[in-house]
Amino acid sequence: MSDNGYQVLLDFWFSERVKKMWFNSTPEFDRELQEKFESTYLEAMRGEHDDWANEVEGALALVILFDQLPLNIYRKKMESFQAEEKSREIAGQVIENKWDEQLDSSQKAFLYMPFMHSEDIQDQDLALSLFARAKLDDNLKFAKHHRDIVVRFGRFPHRNAILGRENTAAEQDYLNSKEAFLG
Repeated sequence: MSDNGYQVLLDFWFSERVKKMWFNSTPEFDRELQEKFESTYLEAMRGEHDDWANEVEGALALVILFDQLPLNIYRKKMESFQAEEKSREIAGQVIENKWDEQLDSSQKAFLYMPFMHSEDIQDQDLALSLFARAKLDDNLKFAKHHRDIVVRFGRFPHRNAILGRENTAAEQDYLNSKEAFLG
């Protein structure tokens, strides 16, 4: 994918077919993402697409590449979380530059999502503020849920096994309950 190739990713990600998969992935869709975009993701991890961050759509593509795609491509593997900080840095720059004002609602939702995926309470608070300000009520509902988990445990217990962390007794009880969020 060339340096202006971020449009390929955005066209794919926001297509009607893929919108249905955003929160209902399948192993087949995960494989499709891996086949189409893993090489681009790895290039971006090496900094080969840093210039994308110089414009709003390129920055959005990087955020999706670093936040969403690893969750699918590396599902249930430690690598699924390795680019989260990069996604938040880029999203933060977009917000600081007020470029998010140029995005539509679904684009904003994905720009803000890295803060909801963070285990840092300040990022969680920022996610609530961003989703509320943009009137993204469905996303806000999920952001509140994510924040409640981080407030309660200081982290997302469903990540513990993936990241080699020991569960506390309270986390294990939660993971064994019907209320558990499993990712």
